[in-house]
Amino acid sequence: VYWPLFVLIFYFICPIPHFIAKRVGDDSDAASSACRELAYFFTTGIVVSAFGFPIILARVEAIKWGACGLVLAGNAVIFLTILGFFLVFGRGDDFTWEQW
Repeated sequence: VYWPLFVLIFYFICPIPHFIAKRVGDDSDAASSACRELAYFFTTGIVVSAFGFPIILARVEAIKWGACGLVLAGNAVIFLTILGFFLVFGRGDDFTWEQW
């Protein structure tokens, strides 16, 4: 049963709102911008959908609950990795390897 592999789509589209907001929005140090907040909203919706999709598949008995648990654990690892990537490398162009 390969239904849980459809969660890969969520992994690929998760960073897209952030990239669009970074290109469209200005890089001022304002407390908040509407474009950035909308990107956070869409990204949150994508992440919640990625966690909800395997639960729905398990509820309709398309997959077993053990597979659902494994997909949810994988979701946590992948999304924390994506978050870590953006926290480390998304600060701007002032990143240097001497910080390590």
